[in-house]
Amino acid sequence: MRGTFAEVDAVRRQVLHALELAGEDAAKWCYGLTDEDVNARPFGVASVAFHLRHMARSLDRLLTYAEGRQLSDEQMAALRSELAAGATVAEVLEEFRVGLDSAASRVMGLKGYEEVRGVGRAGLPSTVGGLMVHCAEHTQRHVGQMVTTAQVVVGMRRIA
Repeated sequence: MRGTFAEVDAVRRQVLHALELAGEDAAKWCYGLTDEDVNARPFGVASVAFHLRHMARSLDRLLTYAEGRQLSDEQMAALRSELAAGATVAEVLEEFRVGLDSAASRVMGLKGYEEVRGVGRAGLPSTVGGLMVHCAEHTQRHVGQMVTTAQVVVGMRRIA
């Protein structure tokens, strides 16, 4: 409802808006977080760093499937390292920014919403359009979790 991306079809426009909003939320809610904050796991929940990494990397994986390709060894290694501790704020925000930019470009290059695509080793059935919508939905779900975790971390810092 922003009136942006008016030249783009409705489905693609909504995916691009979801990615744009994710970038804005990350910038807003991660502002002022320390390296310790982004790695904190209050009450055992996943860290802000995890969510930022996971969003960027899952977009890459989902769009790889939408493009009709299988994951590379590098993508699989990146998947396995998403929970790693010790990230800096600058590192995870940059990876997230680059991931969003790449995803937006790749979304623009996709064609044929109804084309069937297999997901994962099992080749679970999906379509190009289904994967695009999942990119938006999955990203927004993790943005919500990242924002909540960031708020809890800041709140705990204030009462400590």
